[in-house]
Amino acid sequence: MSTRALRRLKGKQRGQEALDLGDLTLGDSSEEQLDSANVSPPSNSKDSSRKTKKNKAQKNFSNIYELIGDADNEAEKISPDEEAEKPDGNTTNDTETNDISETEEPDQKHEKTSTKSLSGDRVKKKKKKKKTKVTSEDGQEAVPDENIDLLLQNLEQSNGLSLQSEDCSGSDRRSVLHVEHRNLNPETELKRYFGARAVQGDQRPRQRNRQFHRSTWMTSPKDSWPRFSRPGISMTLLQSKEGVQYFTFEHGRQYQQVQFKFLDAVESMDPNNIVALLQLNPYHIDSLLQLSDVCRIQEDQEMARDLIERALYSFECACHPLFSLTSGTSRLDYLRTENRAFYLALYKHMMFLEKRGCPRTALEYCKLILSLDPDADPLCMLLLIDFLTLRSREYQYLLQLHQDLEVHRNLCLLPNFAFSTALCHFHLSQQEDVDPEESEKERQKADQMLQKALIMFPGVLIPLLDLCTVQPDATVSSHAFFGPKSQIGQPPALAELTALYVGRTHSMWREAAVMLWLEESVKEVLRRVDAKDPLVDDCQNKKQRYKCAPRNIHRHVLLSEIKEATSSLPLEVTSQPVMGFDPLPPLDSVMSYTRPERQHVGATNESTLSLFFRSLLPNFNLQGGLRQEDDMEVARAGQELNQEVNRLMVAMRDMLANIRFQEPPREDNPYRDEDEWD
Repeated sequence: MSTRALRRLKGKQRGQEALDLGDLTLGDSSEEQLDSANVSPPSNSKDSSRKTKKNKAQKNFSNIYELIGDADNEAEKISPDEEAEKPDGNTTNDTETNDISETEEPDQKHEKTSTKSLSGDRVKKKKKKKKTKVTSEDGQEAVPDENIDLLLQNLEQSNGLSLQSEDCSGSDRRSVLHVEHRNLNPETELKRYFGARAVQGDQRPRQRNRQFHRSTWMTSPKDSWPRFSRPGISMTLLQSKEGVQYFTFEHGRQYQQVQFKFLDAVESMDPNNIVALLQLNPYHIDSLLQLSDVCRIQEDQEMARDLIERALYSFECACHPLFSLTSGTSRLDYLRTENRAFYLALYKHMMFLEKRGCPRTALEYCKLILSLDPDADPLCMLLLIDFLTLRSREYQYLLQLHQDLEVHRNLCLLPNFAFSTALCHFHLSQQEDVDPEESEKERQKADQMLQKALIMFPGVLIPLLDLCTVQPDATVSSHAFFGPKSQIGQPPALAELTALYVGRTHSMWREAAVMLWLEESVKEVLRRVDAKDPLVDDCQNKKQRYKCAPRNIHRHVLLSEIKEATSSLPLEVTSQPVMGFDPLPPLDSVMSYTRPERQHVGATNESTLSLFFRSLLPNFNLQGGLRQEDDMEVARAGQELNQEVNRLMVAMRDMLANIRFQEPPREDNPYRDEDEWD
């Protein structure tokens, strides 16, 4: 059948005219022909308008099967509304569709239904083009746009892998651990502040001698970097449990040898050895982290940041295909030695972003670190996330985080959350686009939470005012509740948390409005203390829980480098050496490989005298002539060494005995000039 015949057939059917089904050569029965003959044509005015509208829409049809619906609807009664929503490939207005559907006769509908039943197997080919009708709970049909949204929502719910923001602990952590890819790029935040032209400038990428770099989310590879080659680090999937994937990094044999050389370079206490190692292995992770600390101490911030970005690039190139940065369902165990460098690289990169003026981007990295191990929280990101949230003005997120994790983690016992949540409510009450009633509610919540925080942690007030350069009132400083007794009497763990919060967030309290609000709350707290409010005794009893701080809090304080907090660390932490590539490692670490023993005898067997002579002669190795193959030779060498030391001691004793000091001039010296000291 030609295309013109198909168009004429379609035009007759849309024009509500008598349709001769014999031309279709589909084996129509006589009853169907009689039904088609009984169709009465509508009026001429409606017919002409309907034909013009249908002729505009019939250009998109190229075969007869587009006129035939799904065969699954044979037994259904087609209502006028359903007839208006029939997928004919064109969209019309609701009023036009209703006018057309009202003029159709029941016999004509039966004719169309019978025509659909004659299509046979050909109808099945067009099932994919049939739109799914979705009905709401009250029985009404949804608009096609709503159908698409519902279908997408059902598809996401049915696909477990698409729920990247779902956490193992339930839906309460889904939103707070979700990370957005675009917010991992600091240029996104800088463009929002200064514009794209100011950020990009007139820099154009050079097309010549341009290296090919893999596209990554966390860092942008630079042409000045060395050519990337696989450093020997990879990631494997350990297990998948309840929608959560557990990964770990692994070091190859060649990477392990480089790691042993790095440990030797660290023990030499010479940064030049690490530089030499990086020249041969430019993407060794621990060398990049350690050299970044050296550059930062030397105030070379640009080089320090560049080394951290290079380490992150190496990590992201080694990630597993199923490892997701944004889902919140990928886990890395900090107990494994190979995984710690990834935590530290993310933390150092986050701190560089915060100092650069990108708190929103730093907040995303903080959420990323927290999502890697939300239960253990090895770097204690909960002590930092409130500060980044306040700086980026994401007040609703902090309140939602506090609400979701309060039941499981008791965040109210942390000074930073007790004060920061109150400060969030205060800032929300100061916004101009908030209704007066809502603003008043937020202000009342802020007052109640701040007063409770001051009662719970009275040792925060005086150090906070000192760093804000504010002289407290005499009634406040002389009161026993806020006086020196409140700081001396608090447990060491609580003093460490208090010093950490004050040293980090004191700049957030310097605003004039915030300081006035704090003053009002302090006066109200003093009134409640004098009135012997039962809440005061309850909060004093809760202080007994702060007996000793866990190891991850000490690690966070060391990484923060806040002098007010590091001075409050216990002696068992400050007395042991702290390495920048692995600060304060866990006591129950999991090591997949061990470092081989050194070839020479350890220096712990040497006496104090031998160590003294080694300091005098650095190039002389006391253990240089020893061989471990034969125990007799080792013992003989030790005896000879002792004899030489004894001879040296005798020679030094004789030398000291023969030393004669020149006597000072006497008073009766005739050659002394009297005016010498005048």
